[in-house]
Amino acid sequence: MRKSAMITGALALAVSGGLAMAPSATAATACPSGAVCIRETDGSILSKNIFYSYGAHNLSNVTGYRVIVNSQTGGAGFQVCFAYNGGNCSGVARDTGEYAPYDMTPINSVVLVR
Repeated sequence: MRKSAMITGALALAVSGGLAMAPSATAATACPSGAVCIRETDGSILSKNIFYSYGAHNLSNVTGYRVIVNSQTGGAGFQVCFAYNGGNCSGVARDTGEYAPYDMTPINSVVLVR
């Protein structure tokens, strides 16, 4: 089974539509090693949307379709959550790389997990 299909299936259990791996965008800003990032629609990454520490990170003004990038090491993953402070979350996505654009409008936090 392809990596993208496994992640899509795991996250689709809790998040309608799921997240899937996307092809790498060469013109987009790189997400630093050890972080999870959310790209703006123009491919840039704002410093407020670069997350390094484990736990919940509340989002502000992150709407529309965005690419999430997992550049964490050691098998660390992330979850997207409908509630603030890490509540009502998807399954854990552990694959590194970019995930297909996902509608972040109903998402209020991202949780980084070991």
